[in-house]
Amino acid sequence: MTKPTKFPAHSGSRVWFLTSGASPIGIALSRQLLAHGDSVVFGVKPSDMPGKNSNRAGDLTAFWNDQVLVNEGWKSRARVVGLDASSMGQCQAAVAEAVAIFRKLDVLFCCSSEALIGTVEELGASSRISALIRDQFETIYFGQVNMIKAALPSMRTKQSGHVILLTGITGHLGTPGLGMYCASQWAVEGFCDSLSYEVAPFNVKVTIVQPNVEINVLTNPIAAAPQLPQYGPDSNPAPLFREILGGLLDRLDSTTTAATAETSNESPSPGRLSSDKIESVHPQLSEHTKSQLLAETVHALTAIGGHENPPARHIVGHEAVASVKEKLKTVSEELEDFVEASCAVDIDVETGSPQQGMVDEA
Repeated sequence: MTKPTKFPAHSGSRVWFLTSGASPIGIALSRQLLAHGDSVVFGVKPSDMPGKNSNRAGDLTAFWNDQVLVNEGWKSRARVVGLDASSMGQCQAAVAEAVAIFRKLDVLFCCSSEALIGTVEELGASSRISALIRDQFETIYFGQVNMIKAALPSMRTKQSGHVILLTGITGHLGTPGLGMYCASQWAVEGFCDSLSYEVAPFNVKVTIVQPNVEINVLTNPIAAAPQLPQYGPDSNPAPLFREILGGLLDRLDSTTTAATAETSNESPSPGRLSSDKIESVHPQLSEHTKSQLLAETVHALTAIGGHENPPARHIVGHEAVASVKEKLKTVSEELEDFVEASCAVDIDVETGSPQQGMVDEA
């Protein structure tokens, strides 16, 4: 059971900017933040703005009408701003609007995500697949980099700020069938690792939060490339994520699935993601399922955000911690197995010869 959230001590309410304010994690987190007395700026894609015909627009409208307008004091501390993160100008305008309203920006929470399913070979050279790969990196890497760059001048000037990036344990672990998704997360994590050193003198903190893979995948859009028969479960014993995800989708309360080439009312199943067409899946989780799925991550975010000494990385949940520990153990053991060969390349500057300890392969 998740423990009650304990917020760090701070002198006043924090101002948060959520890069995907209409997403399930954005709404769940903002509910906790507003209840605590913080202010929240919801960055929302044009297609998800209230009044638009999308599931997220409906979720945000319902949250606004049922909670923001009802709970005392919430409305004055909540703002929705349009945000197309692919445009640096829009990112700068959104940050400027947030600072103009609340006079500061304490926490930037980068939580935009989508998942592209398919082995490396399945993600071939077709123009449609290439577009999906570009979209993957635009959402997870380039768009979030734009938002971070837009927020830094304000934080640097104020000599205070906290950038939080939500990725997943896929930022630590390569996952078969999620190659492009992992690559985009590793890219943005490498960016943030470098950034943390650059902005430390300005008292700006950077934290990467890594929950289990299903947190981001099941609460965001999913695209699946056509499956090659060589990578089907009957031909390939590797535990590909396509089959794992199909099983998860099959157990959800309800799911809306739309194929790129046709519309179908069939219920999803593990085989549903194994067709010969590109498929787009939008999991529609019940409120209970979303609450259970996101509880640990929301708890971690509310406790860490704006903390004076936050962790550089925070792994969420026992399963995620165990997975990362196992990966680090494997890396450490392999390093020790080949340590002599690794050090054998060191050259003695005086003799110009390999230093003692070189492994003789002859």
